[in-house]
Amino acid sequence: MKRILLIFTLLISIISFSFAQANAVDTKKISLEDIWTYYKFYPRTVKSFNSMNDGNFYTILIKGNIKKYAFKNGKLVTTILSADNLTALNGGKKFAYSNYEFSADESKILLITNTVKIYRHSFTAEYYVYDIAAKTLSKVSDNGPQQLATFSPKADKVAFVRKNNIYIKDITTGKEKAITTDGKMNSIINGACDWVYEEEFAFTDAFKWSPEGDYIAYLKFDESKVKEYELEFFGNLYPDIYKYKYPKAGEDNSVLSVHTYSLADGKTNTMDIGENTDIYIPRIDWTTKNNELSIQRLNRLQNHWEILLADASTGKTSVLYSEKNEYYIDITDNLIFLKDGKSFIFTSEKDGFNHVYQYGMDGKEIKQLTKGKYDVESLLGVDQKKGKLYIKAAYSSPLNREIFEVSMKNGKMKQLSTKDGFNDAVFSSNFKYFTNTNTTANTPHYTSMNDTKGKELYTLEDNSSFISRMKEYGFSEMNFFKIKTDNDIELNASMIKPKDFDPSKKYPVLMFVYGGPGSQTVKNSWGWFNYVWFQMLAQKGYIIVSVDNRGTGFRGEEFKKMTYQQLGKYEVEDQINAAKYLATQDYIDGSRIGIFGWSYGGYMSTLCMTKGADYFKAGIAVAPVTNWRYYDNIYTERFMRTPQENANGYDDNSPISHVSKLKGKYLLVHGITDDNVHVQNSMDLVTALVTENKEFDMQFYPNNDHSIFHGKNVRLHLYNKMTKFILDNL
Repeated sequence: MKRILLIFTLLISIISFSFAQANAVDTKKISLEDIWTYYKFYPRTVKSFNSMNDGNFYTILIKGNIKKYAFKNGKLVTTILSADNLTALNGGKKFAYSNYEFSADESKILLITNTVKIYRHSFTAEYYVYDIAAKTLSKVSDNGPQQLATFSPKADKVAFVRKNNIYIKDITTGKEKAITTDGKMNSIINGACDWVYEEEFAFTDAFKWSPEGDYIAYLKFDESKVKEYELEFFGNLYPDIYKYKYPKAGEDNSVLSVHTYSLADGKTNTMDIGENTDIYIPRIDWTTKNNELSIQRLNRLQNHWEILLADASTGKTSVLYSEKNEYYIDITDNLIFLKDGKSFIFTSEKDGFNHVYQYGMDGKEIKQLTKGKYDVESLLGVDQKKGKLYIKAAYSSPLNREIFEVSMKNGKMKQLSTKDGFNDAVFSSNFKYFTNTNTTANTPHYTSMNDTKGKELYTLEDNSSFISRMKEYGFSEMNFFKIKTDNDIELNASMIKPKDFDPSKKYPVLMFVYGGPGSQTVKNSWGWFNYVWFQMLAQKGYIIVSVDNRGTGFRGEEFKKMTYQQLGKYEVEDQINAAKYLATQDYIDGSRIGIFGWSYGGYMSTLCMTKGADYFKAGIAVAPVTNWRYYDNIYTERFMRTPQENANGYDDNSPISHVSKLKGKYLLVHGITDDNVHVQNSMDLVTALVTENKEFDMQFYPNNDHSIFHGKNVRLHLYNKMTKFILDNL
């Protein structure tokens, strides 16, 4: 009997081993070439979606064709603009464009071609106007590339910026006119943003047509007193030097003024924004009135936010709304003036969570429209006829986002999204339909069409082929858990284990960190390329963990803003405590915990390798800030105040101050022409490390900015370098 049992057990073992071998053969191994040469892991998305004015039809850009579909059933109605037609209009040459914009009356389409990147969001381009009825194609300007071209409300003109001045092109007459003439590189900018506004207030279009097209309102940046930073580009006999204005913490900013230009008489008026010039104007927007401009004014410390109302014809202003905060106030696009002209809505953290408020145009509060211990992320639209507001919120958990309809009468909420994870929505102009794009940590983009009763009508993109590829390559699931640190703080965390995970074994861990104010790495949404790289590392036997420390977002104001004036202190404490917790788990080798981060994450990983040297064996820092004195003032002072006010806050948590503590293996990476986090940060860190006679590895990339993406094989080389470092040292 024992002999039979032994033979049976042996047979089962052989069969199990055979199945395991078969599965090992069937599961493909992810390579860096798959990710960065062949781009096998791009999920499909619905691009350039646009609701038409009637709310019954929408357009999508597909292979150079603008196609029109019916909302109710998704059926193709017509092709508004075909690639073949454009080729014919372009003299038989293929006409390639990256995006499009309809005029307000949908009679014309603005096409964007030949884009050239400037900074993170800004670019120059050549714009063309396609007349739908006449089937003609005309260039907006023959006098050089443009920025920010946009139709007038009556579709008879296009305004744009070129070389720091604003121009208007009359489509009917073909005449082009400059409405500003004082624009000058590194001195005066009209209608576009300077570097720091673009980066930290996240907008580039600093001019706006009035509702009826009688005025153009614009910002003027006088950056003449802002200090310059030089970027050095290699490849020629003598390197090319690019100089631009970059205001570091505590240094002078651009002086802003707000103007309106009247198309009727050609006169320019200056709006009264107060005598104090050391302020920010992070947004301008017209109200529903043709001559009434809203101006958002923010003090230098960014803890006093106001909305001004300006008369476009006189420049006189009054304060509509004022809010103060003991920490800081984030600027968002969550401000909507309602069409009846009687009230406006916006979001504020003044009750401890980000919620929606409605105020009258007399500046008095009407009601708080959302309440509870959750954060509203964005306003998606208002159906004023039905009294409905549409929002995206982290309602069920900081890890998720849901879409809601909110009654403006009583605040009653109805959830429209039905899937777990991250949801985003684009509504039809009549608010009868919306696209819902859903992702989770383990599933790519699923885009469906829905009605606002909550019914899914059809699918626009399900990424079924990509999901099959994930199975083919044996992707592991990301799971979420919580870590309670030794100071009794509960942190959200995520983990990817190897597919063949064995709890009786001990695994090395790579922690991935960003950790900056209001950010999230632990969220139930698709993670793009680092996610695929993490899957590759999991195939090689690593556990990947990410932890959202104190200071990260969507857990209310207190959790997010508690790092105020001490960036790096509490965040690093939490990452160290997380590493200590992980080391106690039976399946983790506590002597083989590493950490990787980029930008703010590089700052964090460097601090963890120094202040947390006893807990991390190896670390990678890409483009790290190493002293907040070196970073731009809008971002840094929002969280730290100025170096003059808070010197200890800046220096106590600078990695440069802690290099003597470094023990483990450390890899430092930076792009030489990083316009955002200057390579100066890494150079001064290198000097400090050498002074302390610390061994470390480093990799610099010439002619590369913060993304380290420019040039043949650059990303492949970077990830090869980081992968080898991990395999050799962790």
